[in-house]
Amino acid sequence: MYHRFEENKYPSTNIRIEDFKLHLDLIKKSNFEFVSHNEFDLLINESNNRKKILLTIDDGFSSFYKNAWPILKKEKIPFIIFINTETIGSRGYMDWNEIKEISKFDFVHIGNHSHSHDYLVDKSDEEIKNDLETSIKIFNSKLNHKTKFFAYPFGEYKNSFKKIVKDLGFIYAFGQHSGVADKTKDKFELPRFPINEKYGNEKRFKNLLKTIPFQYKTILPSEKYISNKNNPPDVKIIFFDNIDNLSNINCYSNEQDKWRKSKLHFLKKNELKILLDGKFITERGRINCSLRESDGRWRWLGIQFVVKEK
Repeated sequence: MYHRFEENKYPSTNIRIEDFKLHLDLIKKSNFEFVSHNEFDLLINESNNRKKILLTIDDGFSSFYKNAWPILKKEKIPFIIFINTETIGSRGYMDWNEIKEISKFDFVHIGNHSHSHDYLVDKSDEEIKNDLETSIKIFNSKLNHKTKFFAYPFGEYKNSFKKIVKDLGFIYAFGQHSGVADKTKDKFELPRFPINEKYGNEKRFKNLLKTIPFQYKTILPSEKYISNKNNPPDVKIIFFDNIDNLSNINCYSNEQDKWRKSKLHFLKKNELKILLDGKFITERGRINCSLRESDGRWRWLGIQFVVKEK
């Protein structure tokens, strides 16, 4: 997941264009196959070891159109760009002519990123639904376009938000928790690896290309929107029985706004409880778990909680 390109005053959401070119080169050299939105629709339910990658860009900043689009256009690299309709044409954002231009190419897909890009997870269900319906109407009016792909603003969601997205006809919804998508993942909680200046260096990106799905049956609690009453959450992951060396798993979490190695307790061979030392005190609580395979690859699983406004 990318946002800005060569907007160096925003390092948390920016990637330098030379680093972006390096990423594309590393992907190719690692024998990954770039997939389009149509291919993703088919491949997400397959069981195979094909190395495939879906590029996504959020927000539709002008720097994407100026700096990244010429590269992707020349090489015909497929991607989904998630657009929030309210900011289209505003300073720093693409306008409708630019969006219409890129949408004409079959390797480009325009996904929905809400209308306002507000902190919708803190809104009422009615407000969330109205916001998404507004964006859908605008896409229909301006592009005669309908998409089955949605990306939550800030990667934040709750169960009622997921249901609204599903009821409005979307098939897939992406967050911003890190991990590898596969057929065992909730289609309305799909992970992505966020890339920026800090997490876009060559060493880390090479490591990302070595990650594989960490398959699980369920993660509890199912509700990722938490309040003081259940913060820290009682986190349990139930894995499939066929994962070797599960006891070697490591998890890290950012409770008390400090990344630390989490204490783990196996309730059963395939049931893991993550013991958090303190509350999540920032808006987003994160847990990342990994398991190194004998071939040097990593199973990777990210979980994100959203802490309710006080």
